[in-house]
Amino acid sequence: MQLTETLSEGLKREFKVTVPADDMEGRLTNRLSEIGRNLQLPGFRPGKAPMTLLRKTYGRSVLGEVLEQTVNETTTQALEQQELTPAMQPKIEITKFDEGSDLEFTLSVELMPAIEPIDFAGVKLERLAVEFEDAEVDTRVQQLAEQFKTFEDAADGQEAQNGDSVVIDFIGRVDGEPFEGGSAEDFSLELGGGAFIPGFEEQLIGAKKDEARTVSVSFPEDYGVDELKGKPAEFEVTVKGVKVPLPTAVDDSLAEKLGLENLDALKAAVREQSEREYADVARARLKRALLDVLADQHSFEVPPGMVDMEFQQIWEQVERDLERQEKTIADLDKPEEEARAEYREIAERRVRLGLLLSEVGRLNNLEVTQDEVNRAVAEQASRFPGQERQIFEFYQNNPEMRAQLQAPLMEDKVVDFILEMADISERKVSVEELMRDPDEEDEEAGETGDKSAE
Repeated sequence: MQLTETLSEGLKREFKVTVPADDMEGRLTNRLSEIGRNLQLPGFRPGKAPMTLLRKTYGRSVLGEVLEQTVNETTTQALEQQELTPAMQPKIEITKFDEGSDLEFTLSVELMPAIEPIDFAGVKLERLAVEFEDAEVDTRVQQLAEQFKTFEDAADGQEAQNGDSVVIDFIGRVDGEPFEGGSAEDFSLELGGGAFIPGFEEQLIGAKKDEARTVSVSFPEDYGVDELKGKPAEFEVTVKGVKVPLPTAVDDSLAEKLGLENLDALKAAVREQSEREYADVARARLKRALLDVLADQHSFEVPPGMVDMEFQQIWEQVERDLERQEKTIADLDKPEEEARAEYREIAERRVRLGLLLSEVGRLNNLEVTQDEVNRAVAEQASRFPGQERQIFEFYQNNPEMRAQLQAPLMEDKVVDFILEMADISERKVSVEELMRDPDEEDEEAGETGDKSAE
């Protein structure tokens, strides 16, 4: 094999690889000999067919196999010889090949960058912790009770109010014609619950039992049925009954409905679930802050091909999201060129962080165990009751899908490893501050900074 470097630019390398004709001939002869050992041809004992016949009969078909094997082997040898670590699958372009001649091909490869992680002990972060009040638990328990409230018939002649339930028959028409799904009988509707088209429930406020009303509304532009989007509609409604809610009971009976022993057990369960939810949010925000620090403090070059692939996935997602909204790229709030540039920056950041975290994991021998992957598969299966076996088999038979499960597990393991070394302080915050969008906080901080500068 002859190896000549033709390009060295950043992380890109390109080589011209030449495999001499006699080497290719030897490989072809060896492969034909292997085939001939077990081959039975008329007039010849097993393994005794002459090479000339083997070459004539199988030479052309075996040549492709020999070519592929030779390219793979010499590519590996070339990378090892040059001590190169590819970031992606090398690109091969065969420039010359025919039986009896040299094999020549171009080997293009993008390399893994040199990555030197910072000293994580110097990373300063803030973990948010919720000041969880008993009133929060009481509020959540009350919300649970509301879901189990019951109704009783209103007094004769009583008008329906927000919070009441009305029993109605209705027929809806668009352009004067009934439409599918637009009618029902003995339908219970809680006024103010927002279950119907905007404006529908409000027009039944004040209605009495046995009263008929015409309700005029328009379907929202984003309604789920294309034929009805934005269309005005009229509903002929007959109120067959008005019911008023009974006081919600927050007591042991509510807990028993939920399978718990008593109200204290219910409150304890609600507190535990709430604390777990808030802890997950706090960790997500801490992880985001860490990734921001890591992105700011590492500036190594990233393989352009990896950025191209990541950008393509992001842009395709943008196009799918716009399509669902029945919009196009032209509907973005900025020129397409500017939007592409911003998303490419996001792609480059993701690739850089991914490579960094991968290198930290490698340097510190971090691995995702088989048990951890199995637990992730089990969690996925639990989301599809009755189909657990199919889900397990799906992941068992699709290594690439198991790899997709493994990637976030590895990322979290590396993040936890870094957080153990980082300097983390804790700050108590309200639930509202914890749940606030960090992007909104950044915008507010920026505006404050602008005003201070003035």
